[in-house]
Amino acid sequence: MTSSTNLHFVTLLGSLRRASFNAAIAQSLPQLAPEGVSISALGSIADFPHYNQDTQDEGFPPAVLEMAEQIKASDGVIIVTPEYNYSIPGVLKNAIDWLSRVTPQPLAKKPVAIQTASPGQIGGARAQYHLRQSLVFLDAFVLNKPEAMIGLVGSKVDPQTLSLTDTPTRDFLTRQISALADLARTLNK
Repeated sequence: MTSSTNLHFVTLLGSLRRASFNAAIAQSLPQLAPEGVSISALGSIADFPHYNQDTQDEGFPPAVLEMAEQIKASDGVIIVTPEYNYSIPGVLKNAIDWLSRVTPQPLAKKPVAIQTASPGQIGGARAQYHLRQSLVFLDAFVLNKPEAMIGLVGSKVDPQTLSLTDTPTRDFLTRQISALADLARTLNK
């Protein structure tokens, strides 16, 4: 972890699609970070095999251990994910299942913010509800407010460059990152 003034957050992306709106949101976060906060992306959860106790018994996959170490070394995690069928994508649940088996648990006592983006109006609210349930089990400190549910995301991201262009959304995400920084600093006292 970094000093009490400078913080480093990592982003965990719950989408695999190349032209993902959620990837566009995650890629915008380093530019939106307030002073004293840096943000970098974790590796792809596409590199995780399907969770299986037999596979774990043979040894954790390197991608899982690397991500766990990066999470442990960070001051907080920002999970950016779409909503699939009123819940989280299976690949994100798989990543959480793998990370939950690592000892010590990398998400325990870790400040976490959730961001969801959707072409629909409610912006992934149901995915956030389900993700929060898993994070409670992992003993993560999930930021309650402000909640970032980006509805109608197709009108807020440039489809050619996959950059977040909507100024009110950019400003809101900066406020959420600032709130996560406040939580991280409070927990580190």
